[in-house]
Amino acid sequence: MAAVAEITSEAAVASNNTTTAANKNDNNNNLDSETKPASESEFTVQKLVDMFTKLNPLAKEFFPSSYSKNNPNELHFNNFAVPVKQSANDNFPKRKRNNFNQGRRKLNGRAYRAQQEDSIRRTVYVSDIDQHVTEERLAGLFSGCGQVVDCRVCGDPHSVLRFAFVEFADEQGARAALNLGGTMLGYYPVRVLPSKTAILPVNPTFLPRSEDEREMCTRTVYCTNIDKKVSQVEVKNFFESICGEVTRLRLLGDQVHSTRIAFVEFAMVSYDVDVIENS
Repeated sequence: MAAVAEITSEAAVASNNTTTAANKNDNNNNLDSETKPASESEFTVQKLVDMFTKLNPLAKEFFPSSYSKNNPNELHFNNFAVPVKQSANDNFPKRKRNNFNQGRRKLNGRAYRAQQEDSIRRTVYVSDIDQHVTEERLAGLFSGCGQVVDCRVCGDPHSVLRFAFVEFADEQGARAALNLGGTMLGYYPVRVLPSKTAILPVNPTFLPRSEDEREMCTRTVYCTNIDKKVSQVEVKNFFESICGEVTRLRLLGDQVHSTRIAFVEFAMVSYDVDVIENS
């Protein structure tokens, strides 16, 4: 009996040891199984966080269902209001593009082209004009054909012959002016042809705006080809010795041109232009 009890106790001890070892192995396996998925899950969450940080939470696809259309400056996440940052330009009304403005610009362009074409039909081109013929004299020649709206003499003032554009109030005057081709004006017969371009309008800011300015323009002459060695005092003394008292003089020049220009304003209108040109 004693022998049987000893064998039974030894078997029980062996069985307990075996069970303990098995339990230890199971615990180790459980720990390994728990720690391994935990690391993998942490890696997956971190990866998702990195992905979400690259997304724009204000994009249209991510607007929550609780987004308020009445107050678009607030977004509600989990029933908490999150204000949206406003830029400095949000305080200004945004300009809306509409087809009305574009259509108006097209109409303005068409109206301008139509006006230019009408002006061309009322303008004649005059060439072979004597250098001594003034705009007033040329306009007087064509005034018999109709009302002269504008007259511009162009070309080098030192050239023997120049050209001009004469614009009439209507097309009948321009057609009548074509018959004046070959008329002697000065020392040469002029040529008159239909114009291919319109006269460029004058900037109104350059024109006299009052009677005082108009009167001042009649007392002012424009001079060119002034030597740079000549001083302003010498120019003033020159004109006063020939024409009369000079009230104002502006002498202008730059580093590009070899000569200078001047605007000379006299006290009286009665100065002799021929004497100035011959001097």
